[in-house]
Amino acid sequence: MNEGDTTHSPIRPPATIGILGGGQLGRMLALAARAMGYRIAVLDPDRACPAAAVADRVVVGGYDDIPAALSLAAACSVVTYELEHVSLELIEEIETRVTVRPGVEPLRVTQDRLAERAFVEGAGIPVAPWRQVRTTAGLREASAALGLPIRLKATTGGYDGRSQVRIAEPAELDGAIAQLGRAAGSPLLAESELDFATELSVVVARGADGCTRAYPPARNVHDRGILVESVVPADLPPATVEAAYAIADRLAERMGLVGTLAIELFLLRDGSLVVNELAPRVHNSGHWTIEGAPTSQFEQHIRAICGLPLGETAAHGPTAVVNVLGSGTLRDAQLVGVEAALADPAVHLHLYDKRRVFERRKMGHVTALGPTAVEALERARAARDRLTWAGPEQEEA
Repeated sequence: MNEGDTTHSPIRPPATIGILGGGQLGRMLALAARAMGYRIAVLDPDRACPAAAVADRVVVGGYDDIPAALSLAAACSVVTYELEHVSLELIEEIETRVTVRPGVEPLRVTQDRLAERAFVEGAGIPVAPWRQVRTTAGLREASAALGLPIRLKATTGGYDGRSQVRIAEPAELDGAIAQLGRAAGSPLLAESELDFATELSVVVARGADGCTRAYPPARNVHDRGILVESVVPADLPPATVEAAYAIADRLAERMGLVGTLAIELFLLRDGSLVVNELAPRVHNSGHWTIEGAPTSQFEQHIRAICGLPLGETAAHGPTAVVNVLGSGTLRDAQLVGVEAALADPAVHLHLYDKRRVFERRKMGHVTALGPTAVEALERARAARDRLTWAGPEQEEA
């Protein structure tokens, strides 16, 4: 890891930290910051967002609402963001008043998948073979060059597997662009679907002094685009771990990032690593750090953006996270089975205070520690399986 220099001006408690976005990541950032003595202001379109319960102030506004963002920034010593879907113009305007970290450049790189691919390749790091396409004819040319199957993705706005189409057969090419619902002629990303052995991720923090510290790689499982499990350690050869750290350091430094960066990776069957996605923020795959590391990714992000020394990142031991997803139709969120899930003393439950539940909505996560990664994952799965969302008939009982 880079150790950097030590010349910076820290932002000390009880300064106010502004967070653009009040979802579960903003909530957990706010909880970490409040534990350190900071005040919190949040910008979110929903006054009852998950972060509202732990914020000192909620400014209601969209992520392109510059007047609302300036109102937030006026009382803050530093502003950060918990999601990439924030207007670049909004960030640039805030930066004329107060420091924004990680800053505008990490957003510029990661908001557009084409820009992200070019950035990673420019850093000398592999990504899946890709092409920019705008028309069905261009998509046919890309499929011929890349080979099927491929993934066709919108360049902006997608998350959790949304805004992408898998194309496995030539007959599927004709209607693929229409499925994304983008304006005719919009740039799209077509990329090869890789035959990988494992999905990995690394969360790295870079301080205001240039120091970087990365957490051990997590092994991840996605289900239809949604991350459902993360496990540490990922059972990797030491050389692969070092290669993942080197990728994380290089990308964070080239972005000039101050804060946290999550790098999703594919471990190919030949042992090489390929970057899949970047997120210049705390990340679902880093939730294991709350109980599994001396410094959580959320505290680490606060340390970084406030110019404080970064904390220790080595894992305490094998740790697993299983996401708690919603089920059924839209209704008030009432979780059943909490006592049964927490009967295992190695289990920790985190709920995001989302008032309404529906199918596959991220509602919380369960963390478990164990003597091995396999046992930690089994305990986390068992706890998750004891949790259910009450339906209308149970609510009336």
